[in-house]
Amino acid sequence: MKPKKELGQHFLVDENILRVIERLAELEPADVVLEVGPGLGVLTRFLAERVTHVHAIEIDRRLVPQLDGIANTTVHWGDALRMNLAALEPAPHKFVANLPYNVATPIVAESLHDDRLALWCVMVQREVGDRFFAQPSTKAYGSVSVMVQLATERIGMHPVSREVFRPRPNVDSALVAFRRVAPAAPARVKRVVEAAFGHRRKTLANALALSGLASRERAVAALDSIGRAATARAEELAPQEFVALTEALA
Repeated sequence: MKPKKELGQHFLVDENILRVIERLAELEPADVVLEVGPGLGVLTRFLAERVTHVHAIEIDRRLVPQLDGIANTTVHWGDALRMNLAALEPAPHKFVANLPYNVATPIVAESLHDDRLALWCVMVQREVGDRFFAQPSTKAYGSVSVMVQLATERIGMHPVSREVFRPRPNVDSALVAFRRVAPAAPARVKRVVEAAFGHRRKTLANALALSGLASRERAVAALDSIGRAATARAEELAPQEFVALTEALA
């Protein structure tokens, strides 16, 4: 079966990596797991043999023969970004997946808002995994870094060979595991974070003004109240400082 490049498909075919996933995901018999992009079902079957239930979300209906009839599994056909994850029953509390490369970041960001999810173990491009937990004042640090780190902490990372996929990708991959430590950041914080990084080359005060969230003067005053200079840029602020900045702007 030919993978679709536009869907970011790189099918997992090497079962040796499954034991690493089992360890990082801390799989237990009582678990209910969410999987996005099950592909040929290699990981799906592995999970279904070890947990109570698997919710597998797949957009490509060509995969019906590969995914039909897997025990302890419900296959949901559709776009995960358009699906109401909070409506899944029984409620998943772990997210374990080999994510399609082209939608990995928005899927993880969206899943943070389902408070029933407590642990993630996801296969992503190595640079995406680095971005999730990048530190301030680094090139990889951005809005998704802030949102992920406000809600979770990293508990593991494992580089993955290109040879475990078909077709073989042209980029390095990694398994990243993280655990929830707080609810997802409120929408008002997300708006400030996205506005701040939306004009990365601008000062933070100018970026907020350009987004229409606040006048430059108000943004400068808010930055001053959290101990930051008017010339500060978005990448300088730690995740919790964005929460403080949001409150100061309010």
